[in-house]
Amino acid sequence: MAISFELNAEPRSDTGKGASRRLRHAGKVPAIMYGGGKDPESLTLSLNEVIRNLENEAFYSHILNVKVGSAKTRAVLRDLQRHPSRPIIMHMDLLRVSESEKIKMNVPLHFTGEDLAPGVKAGGLVSHELVEVEIECLPRDLPEYIDIDISALEIGDSLHLSDLVVPEGVTVLELARGEGHDLSVVSVHARRVIVEEEEEAAPEAAAETGEEAKESGEGESGD
Repeated sequence: MAISFELNAEPRSDTGKGASRRLRHAGKVPAIMYGGGKDPESLTLSLNEVIRNLENEAFYSHILNVKVGSAKTRAVLRDLQRHPSRPIIMHMDLLRVSESEKIKMNVPLHFTGEDLAPGVKAGGLVSHELVEVEIECLPRDLPEYIDIDISALEIGDSLHLSDLVVPEGVTVLELARGEGHDLSVVSVHARRVIVEEEEEAAPEAAAETGEEAKESGEGESGD
């Protein structure tokens, strides 16, 4: 079953910091929707509805249906501003989408097969260099996420952007920038062993030095 997200919005006429502060105190989220060849619209969203949707990872990389009155507009979440210490959404930016125009989005990477990887079974550790990737595609080709199978990785192996299997019509923007942009995505490396022999030897050496000093002192007193 395909996931569908709908945001119920109201038009907003008051703008400015004071108006936005009053909205947030009333449990609302100030937002703006722009793009698509139309004028920007100032909107108000329900904080509870927004927070509920944000709990789903797909919300960040999915086409949203924004309902204003009886009109529905397809859009994507372009920017989200959170309060640094409180569970408050300060502002949201929504970008209208058109089926004929490509969009740029960050989509999450889902790693599978970690428990099967020979390198992990041998005691290696998995390092995730990237957890999302920026892509470009038409709205109809937008993937919810991209899977990466690491089940064949040995210790010392890694996978790069060029190893990603992306749907048809999807371009990984970093790769499109040319040579030198095939970034590492995930790798398996050996566990770092901390050598403690030198630390253990230090107290022993100190003890030996103390014994030598004691013996030396006894010898001098006998003379």
